Amino acid sequence: MNPDKIKALHLIYLENQKKEKKKILFFQLLILISFFSLWELASQQLWIDPLLFSSPSAIGYLLMEKVLDFSIFPHLTVTVTVTLISFLLGTALGLLTAIILWWSPMTAKIIDPYLVVLNAMPKTALGPIIIVIFGTGLASPISMGVIISIVVTIIVIYRAFQEVNENYLKVLATFKATKAQVFKEAIFPASLPTIISTLKVNVGLAWVGVIVGEFFVSQNGLGYLIVYSFQVFNFTLLLLSVLIILVVATLMYILVDYLEKFLLKKLP
Repeated sequence: MNPDKIKALHLIYLENQKKEKKKILFFQLLILISFFSLWELASQQLWIDPLLFSSPSAIGYLLMEKVLDFSIFPHLTVTVTVTLISFLLGTALGLLTAIILWWSPMTAKIIDPYLVVLNAMPKTALGPIIIVIFGTGLASPISMGVIISIVVTIIVIYRAFQEVNENYLKVLATFKATKAQVFKEAIFPASLPTIISTLKVNVGLAWVGVIVGEFFVSQNGLGYLIVYSFQVFNFTLLLLSVLIILVVATLMYILVDYLEKFLLKKLP
């Protein structure tokens, strides 16, 4: 095929991709705006109880008030910091454990049924035990975030290690590569896309763990605000806290998504 024709077709393809992205963004914004508009209308027309469901305008006024008096920032800082710590710890410990299980097949066989049980068990049931062990400080929500994310990380990454193409391993075995060399040259590079994708899963899991941990013990943080607002029957504050969590968690997810795209471009 003529190179100029190929280039022209490629440009058409890129233009279509841009149009599709704009179309998707348009409908995403349309859904978002429609949701908040309908919510506001339903609250104003009393189709829903404004006391229980509040309204976007009331939440917006409260947010402005909390920002101007800086009262929201200490809670936001605590929750984001704790979430980042639990996210990094859960990912790092999960990756390290997966490496150990790959390195020692016997250990993997012994641990496997326990991983299945831990993955099926509702981690929030461990809340009271975590409080007894770690106390009422920040260690408890961090621990809850780690516990919720680590098991999934281990299972996903360990399976990725197991599913590496056997041909790579056979080639390295032919050259009498050590186990460390096999991991460095084949297992880890082949599993890197899965490891990076696991980060995006851990973002949500870390937030769930930390917020649940703050429900139990914290005296500050967004989870604490949710519990406090329920106790004083201030559902506008409750919904504001939930929306802030959604926005910050989404931003964190987007950052990890950009990191994934950046690192995958660096792969050979």
